[in-house]
Amino acid sequence: MGATVDTGTGAPAAEPAASPNVTGGKVVTRFAPSPTGYLHLGGARTALFNWLYARHHGGTFLLRIEDTDRARSTQQAIDAILQGMHWLGLDTDAAPTYQFARAERHAAVAHAMVAHGHAYRCYLTPDELAAMRADAQAAKKPLRVRSPWRDAGTQAADRPFVVRLKAPQDGETTIDDRVQGTVTVRNAELDDLVLLRSDGTPTYMLAVVVDDHDMGVTHVIRGDDHLNNAFRQLPIIRAMDAIETREGSGGWPDPVYAHIPLIHGSDGAKLSKRHGAVGIEAYRDEMGILPEALDNYLLRLGWGHGDDEIISRDDAVRWFDLAGVGKSPSRFDLKKLENLNGHYIREADDARLAALVAGMGGYPDATLLERAMPSLKPRAANLNELSDSAIFLFATRPLVPDEGAAALLTADARIILVAAHAALDAVHNWDTEALEAAVRRVAEDRAVKLGQVAQPLRAALTGRKTSPGIFDVLALLGREESLGRIDDAMRAI
Repeated sequence: MGATVDTGTGAPAAEPAASPNVTGGKVVTRFAPSPTGYLHLGGARTALFNWLYARHHGGTFLLRIEDTDRARSTQQAIDAILQGMHWLGLDTDAAPTYQFARAERHAAVAHAMVAHGHAYRCYLTPDELAAMRADAQAAKKPLRVRSPWRDAGTQAADRPFVVRLKAPQDGETTIDDRVQGTVTVRNAELDDLVLLRSDGTPTYMLAVVVDDHDMGVTHVIRGDDHLNNAFRQLPIIRAMDAIETREGSGGWPDPVYAHIPLIHGSDGAKLSKRHGAVGIEAYRDEMGILPEALDNYLLRLGWGHGDDEIISRDDAVRWFDLAGVGKSPSRFDLKKLENLNGHYIREADDARLAALVAGMGGYPDATLLERAMPSLKPRAANLNELSDSAIFLFATRPLVPDEGAAALLTADARIILVAAHAALDAVHNWDTEALEAAVRRVAEDRAVKLGQVAQPLRAALTGRKTSPGIFDVLALLGREESLGRIDDAMRAI
């Protein structure tokens, strides 16, 4: 379809046949994922934008699970969507709507459209449709179904049929999209799409329109790959508006559309697994990303507020509007996400981080981790690094140094460790100030730089070449454990 753009868990609960379309003048947005796979970055950003727009305007945010593809929809995927949204803090204002449970309502709308002349029974056979498709391919044109049954005014008894929309054929349809601007499509490009299949089940195009109306959705904010769908869905809305207006039952208003650009990889290509297009749970469970960091990063993928990069949830709600959404695709950059995540780790509550890391690493003492967080978190870009940096706290003696640490534990280092052990053993108040003074005296007495003492000490105490500050390490390990580890290293050299 060519468009002219003017740049100027659980089982579904039982539902009534139709939900009242009552918005009270408020903004109502929705996120409508298909549970055929994980909640990916693009879906999470769409959910976030809908949530923020509703919260910004004091409106309502709803969730619809579009589970009509029964062969591919799974409870596991539904659970992943619900858990992912909960983790990201995207709370909804009502229980999820499950699309499949509303099939009777969808079909009833299609039958009403047939009864009022806005849709028709089409008896085209598969062979006839295949011939139309072949003709279109030969002419190098998209298939536009022009059914002879559109205006036949008759029915073929005992023959299978689908119900098709009577799409407008003349003139143009224009959408004033809040992101894309004014977009116009010639109606001659629209085909008579199928509303009900031959088995009587509703199609996606019909179900989406009916559900949006019945849920009272005022603003449809979704990816711009759905922009063409809007032109195919609007005739359904306007047909039902004409029917209900004629019957005096309220009408079907057009929603406000906002089609946001998709997310691309850093190379400009469509986002794929090689760019990091994995489920949200992977960012949580495998990459060690905090939800507030991912929220902030997704917010800045395609939306901006001046030069602000670090944006709190409160500021996001206060500032977010569709005018700030750009028209160009955003580029996903994992390194930027990790940098942002490092900021949020440094800002995070120590007890919260300790609990997360204790769970990840199977560490027995969250209290010790909490005490260690001020020393550990400045160096970490993700929870994995934070967990890894805490290993030395719970290592059993004697430590097995890694390659870098082993290279530091030389015969010369043993001499330094002997001196450090004696100096530290004499420390009465085991705090960082006293420990630093003792280690500095060792360096001064031997006329070497502090690093020449700290490095072998670090290797002996942590089994690694890098760690938090050596005085923090000593304080966290305590007198007995610190002196014992240094003694182990001295004996091993």
